[in-house]
Formats: sequence, structure tokens, C-alpha cells
Amino acid sequence: MDRRNPQGETTGTGVPGEFVHRHDPLDIIPTGWKQLAENRFSVSAAWSTEHPFFSPVDGDRHDPILVAETIRQATMLIAHAEYDVPVESQFVLWDLSYDAEPDALLVDDDADLTVDVILSDVRGRGRGLRALRTTTVLTRGGRLVATGRGVASCTSAAAYRRIRGPQLALLGRPVPLIPGIDPQAVGRERPEDVVLGTGPLPGQWQLRIDTGHPTLFRRPNDHVPGMLLLEAARQAAHATVGSEKFFPAVMDVSFHRYAELDTPCWITAEVVPALDPETYAVRISGRQDGRSVFTCAFTSPTGAVALADVDRRLAG
Repeated sequence: MDRRNPQGETTGTGVPGEFVHRHDPLDIIPTGWKQLAENRFSVSAAWSTEHPFFSPVDGDRHDPILVAETIRQATMLIAHAEYDVPVESQFVLWDLSYDAEPDALLVDDDADLTVDVILSDVRGRGRGLRALRTTTVLTRGGRLVATGRGVASCTSAAAYRRIRGPQLALLGRPVPLIPGIDPQAVGRERPEDVVLGTGPLPGQWQLRIDTGHPTLFRRPNDHVPGMLLLEAARQAAHATVGSEKFFPAVMDVSFHRYAELDTPCWITAEVVPALDPETYAVRISGRQDGRSVFTCAFTSPTGAVALADVDRRLAG
């Protein structure tokens, strides 16, 4: 139940899980919200260092992918709480980007965030909400953490049933779980968090779909969740660079269509020229049945890994 004071801030129960499409309290990032002006909102949020999936990178920095998940949840929270979108409606983030400050992601006692959200190009409201754009600024203790942008669409439950009818009929059907590659090769510690299986060519992997994963599959779904595809992109980039220090500080992803559960989705990645010589960039794509599902680009500080070393790995 949504309980708010006259200023629009949550009280008592905090943020309802259905407003961010999460049920596990540990997965719910926003802690409250308030309206600042028309189409501008402030969302308070917190990142847990105890999350089993979004664990700190190298033990001292928050996972940058948390920025993407925070933007996603803040967008849905505002749509449900302030634009009266029914909780059963379906959201699709078609475009999402962020630019994070690596040093601002250091883990410390002050994990509380402020997410400033500006909505634009809002089309419709309530059951009629069709699309919106978001511009976000994340700060912590007054310090800039990240900026981000997104484009989302909203589909009513009835319209979604018409669009996805054949796929919804397969809801709950078991999906074969293929073997995952070495967790260390993709920057993961637990085998159950690996979302890539081997592919037929170098630099290519098959998407590994575990419908029982508590974070990436929060409920039965008729398609592959976008956050799973984003994690596949991150793991493919890590495997391509071959570095334990891969840190996706900048991300830009576009989703082109739903990824289905019953046919292989192939992930490819390649290092591309970076504008900053102290960074390296990786471009990732996903294809299914010969069609593009998503494209993604990550930029990471080079750290202890030189581009020459990357080139030698790829050549070898």
C-alpha cells in the first residue's frame, strides 16, 4: 500500500515493491520520493553492500550497473506513484545510458543517494501513458555519482496480452539451462551468476538463461528481462578485455525487440577505439534468429591493463 504525506514523501512502509517491480526488500533500491516541480522529482535511494548479486567490485567500489538499475526503478516508481500507471502495466526501457564517476562509487558508510529525475516527452497518463524520457542525476553527500538518460514505453496489461499472446501461452515452460563458462572469466565469483555459455566462434557466447535466478528473474516471464541482457553485455565485455579490473563506468544500451526464451540468443563483443587513451571501450551486441535484440557499449578505465595487452590477448 502506498502511504504518502502531503509533500509526496513515503512514510511508514517506504516504497511498495510493486512500484519498482521487485518483491525482495533487498532488491528495492528507492527508499522514498517527492515532487519538486512539474515533471521533476527527487528519489532517495540506498545501495546495499550485502546484495548477493550487486556486490562491490574488487571489494571497494559499488557495482556501476547499480546506476542502471537505480534509474530503472526510479522511473517505474514515479510512473506508478505520480502518473497513476497501474502496477500490472508493462514497462520497456528502449534506451538507457549512464556516466558514472569511479571514485564516487567507493564503498563507505554513506550509501544513501539522491536521484534527481526530470521527465520529458511524457505521452499520456494512467492507463493511457505510452512513453516518456528521463534525465537523471545521482548524488551522494552532495557529490556527483552519475548522470543518466532513458527512453521508456508503457503497455497496458490488456494490450500486452494481445501483443504477446503466443508467448504468454508458454509462460512457465522450462528453459534448458546450458553450462556456463568460468565465472572468473566474466568477473563473477558464483557459477550461478554466469549468464554466458560457450559459443561456436571466438568472441561469441550463447546467452545462458536461468529462470530460477532470484535477481535476474524476479518472477515468471515470457521474455528475457532487460537486466539479464545488460548483465550478459557486461560479462561479454569482461571476457573480451580479459581483465579483473574491468569497471563499466560508462554505458549506453539500446534494446530493439524482445528476446525470446525458446531460441538461442548469441552475444558478441569487440574492443573498439576509445576517445580517452586512459580508457578502453567494448561494443557488444545480441542477436536472435538473425535479428538484432540489443546493442551496448561500455567504457572502462584502463587501470593496470594496457591497451597493448588487450590487443595481444585478442590477437592470440
